[in-house]
Parts: sequence; C-alpha cells; structure tokens
Amino acid sequence: MTSVVLSVVIFVCLFGAALLGMLLRTHLPDEHLTAESRDVIKLATAVVGTLSALVLGLLIASAKSDYDGAELDLRASAGHLVLLDRVMAQYGPETQEARTRLKQLVIARLDQRWGDFDIGARADNSRVDPGIEPVQEILRSLTPKTDAQHWLQTRALDVSGKLAEAHWLLVETGEEGLPWPFLIVMAFWLAVLFATFGLFAPGNSTVVLVLLVCSLSVAGAVFLIVDLANPYLGLIYISDAPLRDALEELGRS
Repeated sequence: MTSVVLSVVIFVCLFGAALLGMLLRTHLPDEHLTAESRDVIKLATAVVGTLSALVLGLLIASAKSDYDGAELDLRASAGHLVLLDRVMAQYGPETQEARTRLKQLVIARLDQRWGDFDIGARADNSRVDPGIEPVQEILRSLTPKTDAQHWLQTRALDVSGKLAEAHWLLVETGEEGLPWPFLIVMAFWLAVLFATFGLFAPGNSTVVLVLLVCSLSVAGAVFLIVDLANPYLGLIYISDAPLRDALEELGRS
C-alpha cells in the first residue's frame, strides 16, 4: 500500500470516528455524559493521546533519519564509483572493459530507480542492472606487471567491494516499511481519540471543520512517516543528482 493510499485510509478512519462520536452522543443516556464521566474519559484519553503524540514524533524523526542516511549512502556510493573509475584508469588500458561495464551499471540504476534516463547512444542491455560483480571479475582476472599495478588492483577490488556491500544492503532494506500490526494499533489509538473529540463536541459546522483539518493533519504526518521511510519510492524520494554527476565523470581520464 502506497503512502498516499495509507494516509487517505487513516484520514477516513479518523474523521469517520469523530463523526461516529458525534452521532453516538445523541443516542447516549444523560447519565453517561455527566461531569464525572467526562472527567474519567478525558483522563483515559489523555494517556492515549500522549502515547500517540510520542509515537508519531519518534516515527517522524526516525523516518527523517532513514531518509538522510540513505541520501548520504547514495552520495558515498557516487564518490566510490568515480574513485573506482579513476583507479582503473591509472591501472592502464586493460581495464577499459571494466570501466565500460561500470558506466552501464550507473545508467541501469538510474533507469531503475528514477525512470527513463536518456544518455544518447548506449548498449542495448544498459537498462538491465548488471551489478558490480562483472567489474570485479575483470579486476580479479588482471595480471599486474608492476608493484603499482598490484596496488591499484587491490585498491580497485576494495572500492568495488564497498559498492557491492552498499548495493545489497539497499536491496535488503529497500522494501522495508512500518509493520502492519504497529500501523493498526496506532490507527486504533488515534481513532479512539477522535471518537472522544466527537463525543464531547457540539454538532456545528465549525467543530466539524476543525475535526476535518485535524484528521488531515494527522494523515499528513502518517504520509510523511511512510514516504520518508522509503526514500526511493513514493512522492518524496532522493534526488538522482549524485549519480548523474558521477556518470559525467566516468570515463574522462
């Protein structure tokens, strides 16, 4: 379920709970809405409200931290791509095929993560992510003739290993999201709060409008949490500028 759909579902649940509370108020006997009953209900819902506020705040902070971390990882990977290309260029013309494979890898990942990427003339299979492994195979097959080439080969394998590790970490965590049981519990807490708001609110248009705006605000917070927690999906996603800049640098020297 996308962040937009989930936020719409949350909005419908919250606003519907508020309207249900207003409807329930007209059918409850008067003894259920005495001052003592109101005080107990307010105290009980205050606990739920505090828990909900804390959880929402922590989730927003955690999601923003995940987003910033993914952006930093992308910039680091872009830097490693340029560094790997430079190291292979220093090794000699034997690495030309590996450098071409590396460029195809960047083009393929731009296509997969950010949609069609027009780079002009390119290999027909550049849209398929070949992974860094073919580049590593070429590097391992090299036969260094000097100590400098041996050091460059070792350095290139080390940098390519970091790229492979970053890629598989992204693959393993790319589809992660908030656990459904957690989302259901949080939605239940919020629905209880809004039902209580409606239970004690007079049935006029101003109150309905305020409850509508509050429901939209909470749904917006859920949207931010889910979208930021998936930095390569949804409406709020990481810019492809680092990879584009890296692609321009590949093959220059």
